[in-house]
Amino acid sequence: MSTPSSLSTTADAPSTVPPPARLGTTLLVIVTAYLMVGLDSTVVNVALPDIQHGLHFSPTGLSWVLNAYTLSFGGLLLLGGRVGDIAGRRRTLTVGVLLFALSSLLGGLATEGGWLLAARALQGLGAALIAPSTLALITTNFPEGPRRHHALSVYSSMAGIGGSVGLALGGMLTSWASWRWALLINVPIGLALVLALPRFVTETRRHAGRFDLPGALTGTAGTSSLVYAFIRVSEGGWSDSRAQLGFTAAAALLAVFTLIEARAGQPVMPLRLFADRNRAGGYASILLLPAGMFGAFYFLTLICQQTLHYSPLRAGFAFLPMTLVMFTTVRLVPRLLARFGAKPVLLTGMTLLALGAGWLWRFSPGDGYAGGLLGPLLLLGLGVGLSFMPLNATILAGVEPRDAGAASGLLQTLQWLGGTVGLSVLITVYGTATRHATGSPDTVLVHGAARAFGAGTLIALAALLVAASVISGRHRSARNRHS
Repeated sequence: MSTPSSLSTTADAPSTVPPPARLGTTLLVIVTAYLMVGLDSTVVNVALPDIQHGLHFSPTGLSWVLNAYTLSFGGLLLLGGRVGDIAGRRRTLTVGVLLFALSSLLGGLATEGGWLLAARALQGLGAALIAPSTLALITTNFPEGPRRHHALSVYSSMAGIGGSVGLALGGMLTSWASWRWALLINVPIGLALVLALPRFVTETRRHAGRFDLPGALTGTAGTSSLVYAFIRVSEGGWSDSRAQLGFTAAAALLAVFTLIEARAGQPVMPLRLFADRNRAGGYASILLLPAGMFGAFYFLTLICQQTLHYSPLRAGFAFLPMTLVMFTTVRLVPRLLARFGAKPVLLTGMTLLALGAGWLWRFSPGDGYAGGLLGPLLLLGLGVGLSFMPLNATILAGVEPRDAGAASGLLQTLQWLGGTVGLSVLITVYGTATRHATGSPDTVLVHGAARAFGAGTLIALAALLVAASVISGRHRSARNRHS
């Protein structure tokens, strides 16, 4: 199995090898920008009860604090990757970081729900400019070989680690200050990155072209309609007329999006990327895997605070064991890939994720943290650590230089879109299970969450089945490819 270093092009490769100390600083700047993206997918999770109380969200409407960000992010990632190809990736990253910092400031100052949701959607736009550019800048600032492989292994861990660290950081900020600081903290970090980028990160070559705005708009509108429809189902059931209209609009818009991409001269999603069997299987898996994870984070934070009665700080720290296991595992994955290839490592990770989700399915209020949550969290951390880098390597192996930005943008689009749609599906399952449930609020919450964890388990098993049956595993390690 080749690594994502196959994304490189001769034109964009660094002409000289910078000293290791400078490369270390370059990597720090790039992954910090990407870490902001991962952090903000979950940093407000443990603050959700405080946000709900302060801005008067309904229980199901509260999920839009997460969905407004991830939906805007996922829907515009393809366009963000194309902007970087045409305008220059460092320039695009700088604009994205500035926009991210500004929207974080606006969100931190929000006094009503609509204001916060608009700021979160604007954050998603900034993140859509950041994420594809960071991956492309790794491949153009680091020379071919071990240094690039190390940089990519660190980069691959940032989304999962960022999401987990975001829970702990959100807990600390909410407990010590206010939920608003879960957003405001991005402002000084963003300004520091804007100053560091021109000093430590080399700009990429700009490529002539034009933006596929019709494709980006129809793709974003279609996925937005799909998520909205699921949210309506969670509130009003499957007979809800707005939900049915949303599903119909989503089907029509996504069909139009596919037609546009098939005919566009420079599409945001080249359909030829799906011609390779391994890459198509990897894309399907990267869509399914986060679908259960995002939902698990959402319901676990509610269980910690509303059932186990943890403070936001304690709830955030409850996820640290998962973070530590994930970080430790990620550091071992390059060696495992070199020895065994991507498919065995990937299938092992996916199996552990399914086991962790299935364990959560059996959670009851009397289990407590040690008996009911710690074990699944450890399995989830180990599974995430083993799964995502092999998937990245599978998807990006052998991509033609002209499709490098689109391939990485589509990878991240499906990853974050999977999380958004998956969360809406799990909330639909939760809403359906609790609509007529009786008992104490704790009992109702755990009952609905258990059903959602069950749906997450089925999604994880579907991802495992796709990877096992579609990805051939015929490629071996990067060591064999580059020896």
